[in-house]
Amino acid sequence: MKVLVTGRSGQVGRELVRALPDVAEVIATRRDELDLSRPHEIVRRLHELRPDLIINAAAYTAVDRAEEEPDEALAVNAHAPRILGEEAARMGVPVVHYSTDYVFDGEKAAPYEEADRTAPLNVYGRTKLLGERGLRASGAAHLIFRVAWVYGSGPANFLATMLKLFAERDTVRVVADELGAPTWSRDIARGTIAALRAVGGDPRGWTRSRLASALRERGGLYHLAPAGETSWYGFAAEIRRLAEASDAFTTRVSSLVAIPAREWPSAARRPRNSRLSSGALASALGVRLPDWRNGVESCLREIAATREVSAV
Repeated sequence: MKVLVTGRSGQVGRELVRALPDVAEVIATRRDELDLSRPHEIVRRLHELRPDLIINAAAYTAVDRAEEEPDEALAVNAHAPRILGEEAARMGVPVVHYSTDYVFDGEKAAPYEEADRTAPLNVYGRTKLLGERGLRASGAAHLIFRVAWVYGSGPANFLATMLKLFAERDTVRVVADELGAPTWSRDIARGTIAALRAVGGDPRGWTRSRLASALRERGGLYHLAPAGETSWYGFAAEIRRLAEASDAFTTRVSSLVAIPAREWPSAARRPRNSRLSSGALASALGVRLPDWRNGVESCLREIAATREVSAV
């Protein structure tokens, strides 16, 4: 069983490579090995690699920069999933793909469900929605997971930013009127594998045709989010609490200030409500992610252990 994972340098891609069963042959590509902004390269590389399953974890995720680079975001987030799907359909290969809470405008008072009306507020959300639609229309057997507020142990995410600011500043201001559920990238990877096990059975029996058939019957679009909810401010407060309880982190911050989103200028508008209901996934495939606090604690524990080893 040969599995192609795109975006191996990203938060989810790294964790997928770790989580995939040993019985699978994993081919994980970076942008310099498979550039999703180049349609002909996508087709060529798929025929060279001949995967039995494609997991597309690559995306243009610079939300604010996308407002200035809409063509690049469109190529990677919208056109590439469609092309991957069309070529996968010709080859009989199933596809797993990740989308975002940003397909919604955030005006709903309750967590969003899969069938709720989409109305993205920014270029990133619009291009990701087009990617969903392109893959769904391609004819490929597929699983699409909408995820939100993703973080991991690497750089360039909210958790890493907060740890840096807590070590450098006395006061940190964080938006308190946008709601969601912080999602550890490892939980996304584990949830993905759990879903594939639910439809395809024991990984030792996975084949291209078996997974494709199973996903045609039980695949589709699902929300993949942890239990619970908070604000960005609440997320930051939990990071601070756990960091201050650990000897591995430096925390000089004395004041964590809650602010409204209007006081945090950004190029892209963001939804006030990013909460995703994962009830459909739990009902259909029995997949549930743990409470968001569990992920934060586990991720920080791992970062702390790495720092302690580095200091020896």
